[in-house]
Amino acid sequence: MVTLDFHPTGRHFLQIPGPSPVPDRILRAMSHPTIDHRGPEFGVLGLRVLAGMQRIFQTKQPVMIYPASGTGAWEAALVNTLSPGDPVLMYETGHFASLWNRLASRLGLKTESIGLPGTEGWRKGVQAHLIEERLKADTQHAIKAVCVVHNETSTGATSNILAVRRAIDAAKHPALLLVDSISGLASAEYRHDEWGVDVTVSGSQKGLMLPPGISFNAVSPKAIEASRSAKLPRSFWAWDEILEMNKTGYWPYTPNTNLLYGLAEACDMLLDPAHGGLEGTFARHRRWAEGVRAAVRAWGLEIQVTEAASQSPVLTGVVMPEGVDADAVRKLIYERFDLSLGTGLGKIKGRMFRIGHLGDCNDLTLMAALSGCEMGLKLAGVKLAGSGVQAAMDYFASHAAPVALRQAA
Repeated sequence: MVTLDFHPTGRHFLQIPGPSPVPDRILRAMSHPTIDHRGPEFGVLGLRVLAGMQRIFQTKQPVMIYPASGTGAWEAALVNTLSPGDPVLMYETGHFASLWNRLASRLGLKTESIGLPGTEGWRKGVQAHLIEERLKADTQHAIKAVCVVHNETSTGATSNILAVRRAIDAAKHPALLLVDSISGLASAEYRHDEWGVDVTVSGSQKGLMLPPGISFNAVSPKAIEASRSAKLPRSFWAWDEILEMNKTGYWPYTPNTNLLYGLAEACDMLLDPAHGGLEGTFARHRRWAEGVRAAVRAWGLEIQVTEAASQSPVLTGVVMPEGVDADAVRKLIYERFDLSLGTGLGKIKGRMFRIGHLGDCNDLTLMAALSGCEMGLKLAGVKLAGSGVQAAMDYFASHAAPVALRQAA
C-alpha cells in the first residue's frame, strides 16, 4: 500500500495554487454510494450541476462537463471550433499559455504567439492593444481564434478579458475568443456572457475546491455555430452529443459520478447567499491577496507580477534575490514546516515560488503559511527588510472580512 498521509501531527498546509485543499463538506459528499449513471436519480444530479455551473460561469448558455483535467478542456475548445491549418493567435502571459500554444500546434493548427518579450511578458497581464494591432493587420481575417489565459497560474497575472473582447471588436475582426480560466473561475471575477467570451475553459481543482478530474467548456452561440463546420477530428470531446444528452441530465459516456456529487456541493457553497454568493467569494479572494502581498512587500521581496492591476486574487509569486534558489527555499520550508508552496515554472523556474490563497482558506490559514515562509526564508539566509507576518496580521486585523461568519442558532 502506498503511504501518502505521512504527516505525524497536525495538518499539512497545501498552499500551492491548485490542486487546492478539498473541504470536508465536499469530501463527505463524494463519499456517497455510486449510483446508476443512467438511472433517474442521476438525471436530477446532472441537471443540478449543469445549472449550478451556468451560475458559476455567469452564463445562460450551455456548459459542457468532461471527466478530464483542464488540458482536456483546452483540447475540447480547439477541436470543436477549428479546422486543420487554421491560424490561431495565442497570447503568452506564462507557462500555461505556452503549453496551450504547444497543444494547439500538435493538433495541426497554425499558431502565432504574441506578447511582451522575454520574461517581461510573464510579469504582466494580456496587453489588449497588441491583440487589436495584430487583428487590424489581418485584413483577410485569416485568424480564426484568439486564445488568452484569464489567470496565469504560473505567474499570478490576472488579465482583463473584457479589454480583450473590446480589442477584438475594435479591430472589427470575426475571430472567436477562447479563454482559459482554469485557476480563475470561482476565485477571480469572471463573466462569460457579459465579457463576450466564445469558449471558456476551466477545471475542478482550483477555486471549485475539488480534486482534479472535471473540466469544463462554457460556450457561446457563435462557438456552437462554428462547431458545425469545424473539421478537426473529435469524438470524446464532441459538443453535439453532450449537448443533446445534457438536456435530460445525462452524458453520452460514463461521467465521474462521485466527483459530480462534490461539484454539486461546491456550487452550493460558492453560491450560498449567507456567505455573499459569488460576489462574496470574489471579495474574500481579493482581501486574502492584499494581505499576502502586504507580507511580501514587508519582506522587501519582489512580487512576480509588477503590474498592480494584474496581480491575482488567486496566488502571489514571490521572486527570490539574485543567487537564491527558490526551489531550495521551498524544499527547506516543506521539510521544516510541513508547508507546500508552488514551484516556479518554465522561464522562471528556480527564481520564484508561489503562494496560493484560494478556495478552502481563511485568515489564519494564510497567517500560518506566511509564518512558515518567513521562518524558511530566514533559515535559507534570505535577508528580509521586515516582518511580513506582522504586516499581514495588521492588514487582516484592520480590514474586516466582507461577509461576517454565520452565527450558530
